[in-house]
Amino acid sequence: MKVSEIMTASPTCCAPTDSLREVAQIMRACDCGAVPVVQDDRVVGIVTDRDLAIRAVAEGKSADTKVSEVLTASPCCCSPNEDVDEVSRTMSEKQIRRVVIVDASGCCVGIVSQADLARAAQTGSQLSDREVGIVVERISEPQQASNSSSAPPASAEPAART
Repeated sequence: MKVSEIMTASPTCCAPTDSLREVAQIMRACDCGAVPVVQDDRVVGIVTDRDLAIRAVAEGKSADTKVSEVLTASPCCCSPNEDVDEVSRTMSEKQIRRVVIVDASGCCVGIVSQADLARAAQTGSQLSDREVGIVVERISEPQQASNSSSAPPASAEPAART
Protein backbone atom coordinates (compact mmCIF):
# COMPACT_ATOMS: atom_id res chain seq x y z
CA MET A 1 0.00 0.00 0.00
CA LYS A 2 1.28 3.47 -0.90
CA VAL A 3 1.39 6.49 1.39
CA SER A 4 -0.91 8.39 -1.01
CA GLU A 5 -3.67 5.91 -0.13
CA ILE A 6 -3.66 6.68 3.60
CA MET A 7 -2.33 10.24 3.94
CA THR A 8 -4.38 13.26 4.84
CA ALA A 9 -4.13 15.14 1.56
CA SER A 10 -3.59 18.90 1.21
CA PRO A 11 -3.16 19.78 4.90
CA THR A 12 -3.47 23.42 5.88
CA CYS A 13 0.02 24.91 6.13
CA CYS A 14 1.46 28.05 7.69
CA ALA A 15 4.45 30.32 7.06
CA PRO A 16 7.46 30.86 9.35
CA THR A 17 6.31 34.47 9.75
CA ASP A 18 2.84 33.52 11.01
CA SER A 19 2.17 34.00 14.71
CA LEU A 20 1.69 31.22 17.22
CA ARG A 21 -1.87 32.49 17.66
CA GLU A 22 -2.53 31.97 13.93
CA VAL A 23 -1.13 28.44 13.93
CA ALA A 24 -3.12 27.56 17.08
CA GLN A 25 -6.25 28.83 15.32
CA ILE A 26 -5.42 26.62 12.32
CA MET A 27 -5.06 23.62 14.65
CA ARG A 28 -8.43 24.38 16.24
CA ALA A 29 -10.22 24.97 12.92
CA CYS A 30 -8.71 21.88 11.26
CA ASP A 31 -8.84 19.67 14.38
CA CYS A 32 -5.17 18.76 14.00
CA GLY A 33 -2.07 18.75 16.17
CA ALA A 34 0.54 19.53 13.53
CA VAL A 35 0.86 22.09 10.78
CA PRO A 36 3.54 21.95 8.08
CA VAL A 37 5.50 25.18 7.70
CA VAL A 38 6.16 26.26 4.11
CA GLN A 39 8.22 29.01 2.55
CA ASP A 40 8.41 29.62 -1.20
CA ASP A 41 6.15 26.53 -1.65
CA ARG A 42 8.68 24.22 0.05
CA VAL A 43 8.40 22.53 3.45
CA VAL A 44 10.86 24.13 5.87
CA GLY A 45 9.46 22.78 9.13
CA ILE A 46 6.52 21.57 11.14
CA VAL A 47 4.93 23.03 14.23
CA THR A 48 3.05 20.74 16.61
CA ASP A 49 0.82 21.22 19.60
CA ARG A 50 3.76 19.94 21.66
CA ASP A 51 6.02 22.64 20.17
CA LEU A 52 3.47 25.23 21.25
CA ALA A 53 3.34 23.82 24.78
CA ILE A 54 7.06 23.14 25.35
CA ARG A 55 8.85 25.72 23.21
CA ALA A 56 6.36 28.56 23.55
CA VAL A 57 4.05 28.47 26.57
CA ALA A 58 6.55 26.82 28.94
CA GLU A 59 9.16 29.39 27.88
CA GLY A 60 6.78 32.33 28.40
CA LYS A 61 6.57 33.31 24.73
CA SER A 62 3.75 35.55 23.54
CA ALA A 63 0.98 34.42 21.19
CA ASP A 64 2.43 36.97 18.75
CA THR A 65 5.75 35.06 18.57
CA LYS A 66 6.62 33.94 15.04
CA VAL A 67 6.30 30.26 14.15
CA SER A 68 9.97 30.28 13.09
CA GLU A 69 10.99 30.56 16.75
CA VAL A 70 9.36 27.28 17.82
CA LEU A 71 9.05 25.08 14.74
CA THR A 72 10.89 21.83 14.20
CA ALA A 73 13.12 22.58 11.21
CA SER A 74 13.77 20.11 8.40
CA PRO A 75 11.07 17.61 9.38
CA CYS A 76 11.11 14.03 8.23
CA CYS A 77 9.41 13.90 4.84
CA CYS A 78 8.59 11.20 2.33
CA SER A 79 7.04 10.76 -1.08
CA PRO A 80 3.38 9.87 -1.69
CA ASN A 81 4.67 6.89 -3.68
CA GLU A 82 6.57 5.43 -0.75
CA ASP A 83 5.33 2.23 0.83
CA VAL A 84 3.34 2.55 4.07
CA ASP A 85 5.63 -0.02 5.73
CA GLU A 86 8.62 2.25 5.09
CA VAL A 87 6.87 5.27 6.60
CA SER A 88 5.84 3.30 9.70
CA ARG A 89 9.43 2.09 10.07
CA THR A 90 10.69 5.69 9.80
CA MET A 91 8.17 6.85 12.41
CA SER A 92 9.32 4.09 14.78
CA GLU A 93 13.04 4.65 14.29
CA LYS A 94 12.88 8.44 14.60
CA GLN A 95 10.13 8.41 17.25
CA ILE A 96 7.93 10.84 15.37
CA ARG A 97 4.16 10.88 15.32
CA ARG A 98 3.71 12.53 11.92
CA VAL A 99 5.51 12.53 8.57
CA VAL A 100 5.06 15.31 6.03
CA ILE A 101 4.43 14.07 2.50
CA VAL A 102 6.09 16.10 -0.25
CA ASP A 103 6.17 15.91 -4.03
CA ALA A 104 9.37 15.92 -6.10
CA SER A 105 9.58 19.73 -5.75
CA GLY A 106 9.39 19.64 -1.96
CA CYS A 107 5.82 20.97 -1.89
CA CYS A 108 3.58 19.65 0.87
CA VAL A 109 0.91 17.33 -0.53
CA GLY A 110 -0.10 15.50 2.64
CA ILE A 111 0.71 14.28 6.11
CA VAL A 112 0.65 10.82 7.69
CA SER A 113 -0.04 10.40 11.39
CA GLN A 114 -0.35 7.49 13.79
CA ALA A 115 -4.12 7.72 13.33
CA ASP A 116 -3.72 7.29 9.56
CA LEU A 117 -1.74 4.09 10.17
CA ALA A 118 -4.42 2.81 12.54
CA ARG A 119 -7.19 3.54 10.02
CA ALA A 120 -5.18 1.75 7.32
CA ALA A 121 -4.92 -1.34 9.53
CA GLN A 122 -8.68 -1.28 10.11
CA THR A 123 -9.45 -1.14 6.40
CA GLY A 124 -7.59 -4.33 5.61
CA SER A 125 -4.30 -2.93 4.35
CA GLN A 126 -1.02 -4.82 4.52
CA LEU A 127 -0.43 -3.11 7.87
CA SER A 128 -1.81 -5.16 10.77
CA ASP A 129 -3.18 -3.94 14.10
CA ARG A 130 -0.16 -5.56 15.76
CA GLU A 131 2.28 -3.65 13.52
CA VAL A 132 0.51 -0.36 14.27
CA GLY A 133 0.71 -1.19 17.99
CA ILE A 134 4.46 -1.75 17.69
CA VAL A 135 4.90 1.58 15.87
CA VAL A 136 2.95 3.45 18.56
CA GLU A 137 4.91 1.68 21.32
CA ARG A 138 8.27 2.54 19.76
CA ILE A 139 7.29 6.15 19.09
CA SER A 140 6.17 6.50 22.69
CA GLU A 141 9.26 4.99 24.35
CA PRO A 142 10.84 7.52 26.71
CA GLN A 143 14.03 9.11 25.47
CA GLN A 144 16.99 9.88 27.69
CA ALA A 145 16.91 13.49 28.82
CA SER A 146 19.60 15.35 26.89
CA ASN A 147 19.57 18.41 29.11
CA SER A 148 18.13 19.74 32.30
CA SER A 149 15.46 21.83 30.57
CA SER A 150 12.96 19.02 31.07
CA ALA A 151 13.29 19.30 34.85
CA PRO A 152 10.76 21.46 36.66
CA PRO A 153 11.93 24.96 37.58
CA ALA A 154 13.71 25.31 40.90
CA SER A 155 10.78 27.37 42.20
CA ALA A 156 8.32 24.54 41.62
CA GLU A 157 6.55 23.25 44.69
CA PRO A 158 7.57 19.74 45.74
CA ALA A 159 4.92 17.08 45.26
CA ALA A 160 2.76 16.46 48.30
CA ARG A 161 3.29 13.12 49.99
CA THR A 162 0.33 10.97 50.81
